[in-house]
Amino acid sequence: MSKLLNRVIVKGGVLSPGELKYICESVESLGCKTISFGSRQDILLPKKVKSKDLKEFDNLQVVEFDELGVENVVSSYVCADILPSTSWLTGDKYLYILEQFKAKSSLKINITDPKQRLVPLFTGHINFIASEHEDYWYLYIRLPEWKNTKMYPALIYSWDLFKIETAIENILQEEPEDIATIFELVTDAVDTNNRTVDKPLEVPFYPFPYFEGMNKIGTDKYWLGLYWRNNKYDISFLKDMCELCFENKIGKISITPWKSFIVKGIPRESKLIWEKFLGKRGINVRHSMLELNWHLPVANKEALNLKKYLVANFDQNDISTYGLTFAITDYGKTSYFFTSIVVQKNKQPELIGNFQTRDTYNLLYAKNFDPNTREYITHVQDVDKVELPGLLMELSQLYFDELGSEKEVEKEAETKKVITKLEVYQCKDCLTIYDENFGDITQDIDPKTVFNELPDSYECSLCEAPKSSFEKVVLVK
Repeated sequence: MSKLLNRVIVKGGVLSPGELKYICESVESLGCKTISFGSRQDILLPKKVKSKDLKEFDNLQVVEFDELGVENVVSSYVCADILPSTSWLTGDKYLYILEQFKAKSSLKINITDPKQRLVPLFTGHINFIASEHEDYWYLYIRLPEWKNTKMYPALIYSWDLFKIETAIENILQEEPEDIATIFELVTDAVDTNNRTVDKPLEVPFYPFPYFEGMNKIGTDKYWLGLYWRNNKYDISFLKDMCELCFENKIGKISITPWKSFIVKGIPRESKLIWEKFLGKRGINVRHSMLELNWHLPVANKEALNLKKYLVANFDQNDISTYGLTFAITDYGKTSYFFTSIVVQKNKQPELIGNFQTRDTYNLLYAKNFDPNTREYITHVQDVDKVELPGLLMELSQLYFDELGSEKEVEKEAETKKVITKLEVYQCKDCLTIYDENFGDITQDIDPKTVFNELPDSYECSLCEAPKSSFEKVVLVK
């Protein structure tokens, strides 16, 4: 049974040591000794803490446990500089973009880099995903009543992200049913610097990273990932850690979606000080990957006990889960998975009298064990708890059997592929491409429209250069 908790909004999962210390002191004054982290990079407080009790702390945006319509912005800032990333998407760029988002949002917003694996790409209602074009983003939308995620037919400029999201929120009352309607309504409502989508989004596959402990950045810095098994972070420890961040001139602390946090930029000369600081407080920074890669509903003792049972079986049987992630969830709950494997608890049937039944579970796994495919396959249904360890080990073995095989097939196909030539038209001023196969939906040009049939008034969708500035080029594929 899950316990409903209040939330403190932490935009993008990024806060300064000063902000974290302020939050700790605020909730400590109300008798709390711990805080927890949520899957959307927010901070969770005990249910007994009411927002009216925190009204004197003006800098905190507290969402009560039964309050709907206020969501946190998720970002992959936590991965910047420490995990594979898109070259132009730096930590500073995230901060500038997040600064745009000032108002409360009723929609879940994700701002992510497709080259990292720690933060899910598609679990929001509004999902901005970095493209290869500097300062331009793909937009994937799945409104609350939609079953599937749809791609917005234009790339969004970095400084228009909040403008676009606000426009989408403003048209929700019109209940748009498809992406074309949203595009039309947003285009009419706001003036933006969109760019034509010239290629589909590519999301490379990376195994799930190990995100705990002290790890090197470059030649003279370190980053520290901290994870507590029970997700109850001691406030006195966090306050002391914030003071240590002040001493080391560390500007930001980042919350992950995995109930943990990361401190980046620890100076090399302070590494020993940090290790002593953790050691004196008995902080373990080397949990097994078997424990780190789970997503559980917060404050759900049943789910936590089930995880402990499964992890103990994995450990006892010396099973590797490197690269895999797991979730435990309830059947029928509106949720969008972002793990490789899902353990789904079935709803208990309605019973008469004192008759009792045991819990049963379903096992699902993502296509190719990649959550970003957003396609889940049912492995088994209605199995008993004691059957789960063996079945999960079976799935783990299947994962390692298939690992790399998909890429080998693609590589083989690549070597056999016939070289083709594609004629496109490119703006000589900014190098934007007009591909007749895609058209230019930002200017109501339908796909398959021949360049020579474009009106003389046609302009480059990016720099507004005239049609005469385009020249035919040949791309080899």
